[in-house]
Amino acid sequence: MTSRSLLIGVVTLLSVALGAGVYVWNMRRPALSEAAAIYAHPVAPPVSGPTERVTLVVAYDDAGVLLAESANIPLPEDRQRRAEELLRALLNRYLEKSSSHSLPAGSEVRNVYLVDPGLAVIDLSAALADGHRSGLLVEELTVASLVDTLSVNLPGVTRVKFLVDGKPRDTLAGHADLSDFYDVSNVGRMVHALQASQ
Repeated sequence: MTSRSLLIGVVTLLSVALGAGVYVWNMRRPALSEAAAIYAHPVAPPVSGPTERVTLVVAYDDAGVLLAESANIPLPEDRQRRAEELLRALLNRYLEKSSSHSLPAGSEVRNVYLVDPGLAVIDLSAALADGHRSGLLVEELTVASLVDTLSVNLPGVTRVKFLVDGKPRDTLAGHADLSDFYDVSNVGRMVHALQASQ
């Protein structure tokens, strides 16, 4: 009788340990899946070669302005890749801890398509759009910053259209209209008006 009780006790303990292990594994799995999803997108190789002086149009939330700032970044010869690297440099600025206009982790420019005559299509990541702070001013600052940085450094771009993960989207985070094309000259006038107010 004692050996039978011992056997039942060991089997019960093993069952409890196995059940606890399965429970812990299932609790960890969503966290692992989320981490894998963050790093699932392909990482572009770093651009090498000589650096060039460019102008980044940087948003400052506290003052509600956009200011032109110089930066030195490596740029490829290909016009489309140049556009992508310019906007990635701008987003990297916003992803820094001390950013004047913070964006959510995982924010990126997936692609920039240059379509003749003068149309640029900027494809943003869902992480940027889904995690962006909601509000008319902060959303418009993001959009205007991207549009003006592109147009200042790539002459000939006259209109800009935004996609999110390759698909049309109505707004960035509820306010900035992404359903239509942005006229570069109108955005430029807005940027200059904000700069003049300082």
